Amino acid sequence: MSEVRRSALVWLGLSVAVIALDQLVKAIVMSALQLHVPHPVIPGFLNWTLAFNTGAAFSFLDNQGGWQRWLFSALALIVSAVLIRWLATIPRTDWRNALPLALVIGGALGNLIDRLRFGQVTDFIDVYYGAWSFPAFNIADSAITVGAVLLIWFGLFGKKSPG
Repeated sequence: MSEVRRSALVWLGLSVAVIALDQLVKAIVMSALQLHVPHPVIPGFLNWTLAFNTGAAFSFLDNQGGWQRWLFSALALIVSAVLIRWLATIPRTDWRNALPLALVIGGALGNLIDRLRFGQVTDFIDVYYGAWSFPAFNIADSAITVGAVLLIWFGLFGKKSPG
């Protein structure tokens, strides 16, 4: 039991916070915005635009008949389980590993909730410049991306964590 208390599993609290924020904002967006109608936040750069994605990042495998829902759901569960197991093996104070893992877990499970509830992921952050447009994304996607970048960054440039 003392091993669990000293492990980084406490960082799952951050994962829960990411999930809660992601789901709260998605609920607000779905009630306040109309599908594909942009609402400028920073004109010429950022809109809130409600969109749905049945695929993965960048709409990969979008509109493939529905089987991808279960593939990406299974992947989210497997990746989250592996990352939770990893959290259990590292010390609580090893924030350079715990923070990114918690962000990825929260993001993966936030999007998993959408897939299971709606069969698609709710996106709304629309970044663009002129004719160029980045695929719409959400808070869960942002957490996954930031977590992955931090994991790589700390792996390459971070000092060895105590523990």
